[in-house]
Amino acid sequence: MSPAFEELDYRPTPIGALSLRRRREPKLGVDVFEIKLGEEFLMSSLFTASETALARLALADLSGDDLDVVVGGLGLGYTAKAALDNPAVGKLLVVDALQPIIDWHESGLLPLGKALTADPRCRFRLGDFFALAASKDGFDPNAPGKTHDAILVDIDHTPDALLDPQNAGFYTPEGLAKLARHLKPGGVFGLWSNDRPDDAFTARLADVFAEARAEEVTFHNPIQEREATQTVYLALC
Repeated sequence: MSPAFEELDYRPTPIGALSLRRRREPKLGVDVFEIKLGEEFLMSSLFTASETALARLALADLSGDDLDVVVGGLGLGYTAKAALDNPAVGKLLVVDALQPIIDWHESGLLPLGKALTADPRCRFRLGDFFALAASKDGFDPNAPGKTHDAILVDIDHTPDALLDPQNAGFYTPEGLAKLARHLKPGGVFGLWSNDRPDDAFTARLADVFAEARAEEVTFHNPIQEREATQTVYLALC
Protein backbone atom coordinates (compact mmCIF):
# COMPACT_ATOMS: atom_id res chain seq x y z
CA MET A 1 0.00 0.00 0.00
CA SER A 2 1.28 3.50 -0.83
CA PRO A 3 2.09 6.02 1.93
CA ALA A 4 -0.76 8.08 3.38
CA PHE A 5 0.95 11.24 2.06
CA GLU A 6 4.02 11.93 -0.04
CA GLU A 7 5.35 15.09 -1.66
CA LEU A 8 6.83 13.85 -4.91
CA ASP A 9 8.41 17.14 -5.99
CA TYR A 10 8.57 20.78 -4.95
CA ARG A 11 9.97 23.56 -7.12
CA PRO A 12 9.91 27.35 -7.17
CA THR A 13 8.50 28.99 -10.30
CA PRO A 14 8.10 32.62 -11.40
CA ILE A 15 4.46 32.56 -10.25
CA GLY A 16 4.92 30.66 -6.98
CA ALA A 17 6.04 27.37 -5.47
CA LEU A 18 4.78 24.31 -7.32
CA SER A 19 4.15 21.08 -5.45
CA LEU A 20 3.24 17.59 -6.66
CA ARG A 21 1.68 15.44 -3.96
CA ARG A 22 0.33 11.92 -3.75
CA ARG A 23 -1.97 10.96 -0.91
CA ARG A 24 -4.06 7.95 -0.05
CA GLU A 25 -7.81 8.59 0.09
CA PRO A 26 -8.94 6.05 2.69
CA LYS A 27 -12.64 6.53 2.04
CA LEU A 28 -12.26 5.47 -1.60
CA GLY A 29 -9.15 3.31 -1.33
CA VAL A 30 -7.33 5.15 -4.14
CA ASP A 31 -4.19 7.21 -4.57
CA VAL A 32 -4.88 10.86 -5.39
CA PHE A 33 -2.38 13.03 -7.26
CA GLU A 34 -2.59 16.78 -6.65
CA ILE A 35 -0.76 19.80 -8.04
CA LYS A 36 -0.62 22.92 -5.87
CA LEU A 37 0.64 26.39 -6.73
CA GLY A 38 1.38 28.07 -3.42
CA GLU A 39 -1.72 27.39 -1.35
CA GLU A 40 -4.00 26.95 -4.39
CA PHE A 41 -5.00 23.54 -5.70
CA LEU A 42 -4.53 23.51 -9.47
CA MET A 43 -5.75 20.00 -10.12
CA SER A 44 -6.67 16.72 -8.48
CA SER A 45 -6.90 13.28 -10.05
CA LEU A 46 -10.02 12.75 -7.94
CA PHE A 47 -12.06 15.12 -10.13
CA THR A 48 -11.39 14.84 -13.86
CA ALA A 49 -14.83 14.56 -15.48
CA SER A 50 -14.93 18.11 -16.82
CA GLU A 51 -11.28 18.07 -17.97
CA THR A 52 -12.06 14.98 -20.03
CA ALA A 53 -15.34 16.50 -21.23
CA LEU A 54 -13.46 19.55 -22.50
CA ALA A 55 -11.79 17.45 -25.21
CA ARG A 56 -14.74 15.14 -25.81
CA LEU A 57 -17.32 17.90 -26.31
CA ALA A 58 -15.07 20.13 -28.41
CA LEU A 59 -13.95 17.37 -30.76
CA ALA A 60 -17.54 16.16 -31.17
CA ASP A 61 -18.21 19.45 -33.00
CA LEU A 62 -15.63 18.57 -35.66
CA SER A 63 -15.63 16.16 -38.59
CA GLY A 64 -12.86 14.70 -40.68
CA ASP A 65 -9.58 12.96 -39.86
CA ASP A 66 -6.06 14.03 -38.93
CA LEU A 67 -7.37 16.80 -36.69
CA ASP A 68 -4.77 19.27 -35.46
CA VAL A 69 -5.37 20.14 -31.79
CA VAL A 70 -3.74 22.50 -29.29
CA VAL A 71 -4.22 22.11 -25.54
CA GLY A 72 -3.32 25.04 -23.30
CA GLY A 73 -2.47 23.75 -19.82
CA LEU A 74 -1.01 20.28 -19.33
CA GLY A 75 -1.88 19.75 -15.66
CA LEU A 76 -2.33 16.06 -14.84
CA GLY A 77 -2.86 15.34 -18.54
CA TYR A 78 -6.54 14.35 -18.61
CA THR A 79 -7.60 16.77 -21.37
CA ALA A 80 -4.62 15.79 -23.51
CA LYS A 81 -5.29 12.06 -22.97
CA ALA A 82 -8.98 12.49 -23.85
CA ALA A 83 -7.97 14.23 -27.08
CA LEU A 84 -5.59 11.39 -27.98
CA ASP A 85 -8.33 8.85 -27.25
CA ASN A 86 -10.20 10.30 -30.24
CA PRO A 87 -8.90 8.42 -33.31
CA ALA A 88 -9.61 11.45 -35.53
CA VAL A 89 -6.86 13.43 -33.81
CA GLY A 90 -3.69 13.36 -35.86
CA LYS A 91 -1.59 15.97 -34.07
CA LEU A 92 -1.64 17.29 -30.50
CA LEU A 93 0.48 20.16 -29.21
CA VAL A 94 0.28 20.77 -25.45
CA VAL A 95 1.49 24.16 -24.23
CA ASP A 96 2.39 24.73 -20.59
CA ALA A 97 4.26 27.60 -18.93
CA LEU A 98 5.67 25.47 -16.09
CA GLN A 99 8.68 23.27 -16.83
CA PRO A 100 8.17 21.07 -13.73
CA ILE A 101 4.79 19.87 -14.98
CA ILE A 102 6.29 18.86 -18.33
CA ASP A 103 9.17 17.16 -16.49
CA TRP A 104 6.76 15.16 -14.29
CA HIS A 105 5.05 13.75 -17.38
CA GLU A 106 8.25 13.05 -19.29
CA SER A 107 9.82 11.27 -16.31
CA GLY A 108 6.72 9.12 -15.72
CA LEU A 109 6.14 10.58 -12.28
CA LEU A 110 2.49 11.24 -13.18
CA PRO A 111 0.16 8.34 -14.09
CA LEU A 112 -0.69 9.59 -17.60
CA GLY A 113 2.84 10.71 -18.45
CA LYS A 114 3.92 7.52 -20.20
CA ALA A 115 0.77 7.36 -22.31
CA LEU A 116 1.22 10.95 -23.48
CA THR A 117 4.94 10.79 -24.17
CA ALA A 118 4.70 7.42 -25.95
CA ASP A 119 2.09 8.66 -28.41
CA PRO A 120 3.84 9.98 -31.56
CA ARG A 121 0.96 12.40 -32.18
CA CYS A 122 1.70 14.32 -28.96
CA ARG A 123 4.27 17.07 -28.39
CA PHE A 124 4.86 19.36 -25.40
CA ARG A 125 5.88 22.99 -25.70
CA LEU A 126 7.16 25.09 -22.82
CA GLY A 127 5.63 28.54 -23.25
CA ASP A 128 3.13 31.14 -22.18
CA PHE A 129 -0.11 30.03 -23.83
CA PHE A 130 -1.67 33.49 -23.50
CA ALA A 131 1.31 35.26 -25.10
CA LEU A 132 1.31 32.74 -27.94
CA ALA A 133 -2.44 33.17 -28.44
CA ALA A 134 -1.95 36.92 -28.81
CA SER A 135 0.98 36.56 -31.22
CA LYS A 136 0.85 36.35 -35.00
CA ASP A 137 3.06 33.26 -35.11
CA GLY A 138 0.77 31.20 -32.88
CA PHE A 139 1.56 27.99 -31.02
CA ASP A 140 3.67 25.72 -33.22
CA PRO A 141 7.34 26.78 -33.30
CA ASN A 142 7.88 24.53 -36.32
CA ALA A 143 5.14 26.22 -38.35
CA PRO A 144 4.68 29.93 -37.56
CA GLY A 145 1.19 31.16 -38.38
CA LYS A 146 -0.26 27.65 -38.54
CA THR A 147 -3.99 27.30 -37.85
CA HIS A 148 -5.62 24.44 -35.94
CA ASP A 149 -8.89 22.51 -35.85
CA ALA A 150 -9.32 22.91 -32.10
CA ILE A 151 -7.78 24.93 -29.28
CA LEU A 152 -8.68 23.72 -25.78
CA VAL A 153 -7.77 25.67 -22.65
CA ASP A 154 -7.69 24.64 -18.99
CA ILE A 155 -5.45 27.08 -17.13
CA ASP A 156 -7.38 29.59 -15.01
CA HIS A 157 -10.14 28.66 -12.57
CA THR A 158 -12.74 30.71 -14.49
CA PRO A 159 -12.66 33.63 -16.95
CA ASP A 160 -12.68 35.90 -13.89
CA ALA A 161 -10.71 33.87 -11.32
CA LEU A 162 -7.21 33.94 -12.76
CA LEU A 163 -3.96 32.33 -11.69
CA ASP A 164 -2.14 35.44 -12.91
CA PRO A 165 -3.78 38.87 -13.38
CA GLN A 166 -1.83 39.24 -16.63
CA ASN A 167 -4.07 36.58 -18.18
CA ALA A 168 -7.09 38.90 -18.08
CA GLY A 169 -6.54 40.27 -21.58
CA PHE A 170 -7.15 36.84 -23.12
CA TYR A 171 -10.79 36.84 -21.98
CA THR A 172 -11.64 40.22 -23.52
CA PRO A 173 -13.24 40.47 -26.99
CA GLU A 174 -9.89 41.60 -28.36
CA GLY A 175 -8.03 38.68 -26.79
CA LEU A 176 -10.58 36.14 -27.97
CA ALA A 177 -10.43 37.57 -31.49
CA LYS A 178 -6.65 37.10 -31.53
CA LEU A 179 -7.13 33.49 -30.42
CA ALA A 180 -9.68 32.92 -33.19
CA ARG A 181 -7.05 33.82 -35.82
CA HIS A 182 -5.27 30.57 -34.97
CA LEU A 183 -8.31 28.40 -35.78
CA LYS A 184 -9.23 27.00 -39.17
CA PRO A 185 -12.66 27.88 -40.63
CA GLY A 186 -15.12 25.72 -38.73
CA GLY A 187 -12.58 25.21 -35.94
CA VAL A 188 -13.58 25.08 -32.27
CA PHE A 189 -12.37 26.84 -29.13
CA GLY A 190 -13.04 25.04 -25.85
CA LEU A 191 -12.55 26.51 -22.38
CA TRP A 192 -12.81 24.82 -18.98
CA SER A 193 -14.27 26.69 -15.99
CA ASN A 194 -14.65 25.64 -12.37
CA ASP A 195 -17.98 27.51 -12.02
CA ARG A 196 -21.44 27.18 -13.50
CA PRO A 197 -22.03 28.93 -16.84
CA ASP A 198 -21.61 32.69 -16.98
CA ASP A 199 -24.14 34.11 -19.44
CA ALA A 200 -22.12 37.30 -19.87
CA PHE A 201 -19.03 35.37 -20.94
CA THR A 202 -21.05 33.16 -23.30
CA ALA A 203 -22.45 36.33 -24.90
CA ARG A 204 -18.90 37.68 -25.23
CA LEU A 205 -17.89 34.52 -27.08
CA ALA A 206 -20.92 34.87 -29.36
CA ASP A 207 -19.81 38.39 -30.29
CA VAL A 208 -16.44 37.02 -31.50
CA PHE A 209 -17.29 33.57 -32.88
CA ALA A 210 -19.98 32.35 -35.27
CA GLU A 211 -21.54 30.15 -32.56
CA ALA A 212 -21.08 29.86 -28.80
CA ARG A 213 -22.59 27.86 -25.98
CA ALA A 214 -21.89 26.68 -22.43
CA GLU A 215 -22.16 23.00 -21.50
CA GLU A 216 -22.63 22.06 -17.85
CA VAL A 217 -20.67 19.03 -16.65
CA THR A 218 -22.14 17.55 -13.46
CA PHE A 219 -20.42 14.79 -11.51
CA HIS A 220 -20.54 13.21 -8.07
CA ASN A 221 -18.15 14.52 -5.43
CA PRO A 222 -17.49 11.40 -3.30
CA ILE A 223 -15.77 13.35 -0.53
CA GLN A 224 -18.61 15.80 0.06
CA GLU A 225 -21.30 13.31 -1.07
CA ARG A 226 -22.98 15.82 -3.35
CA GLU A 227 -23.20 16.75 -7.01
CA ALA A 228 -20.76 19.31 -8.41
CA THR A 229 -21.15 21.28 -11.65
CA GLN A 230 -18.44 22.84 -13.78
CA THR A 231 -18.58 24.30 -17.29
CA VAL A 232 -17.12 23.76 -20.73
CA TYR A 233 -17.50 26.78 -23.03
CA LEU A 234 -17.50 26.00 -26.76
CA ALA A 235 -17.18 28.47 -29.63
CA LEU A 236 -17.02 27.72 -33.35
CA CYS A 237 -15.50 29.84 -36.09
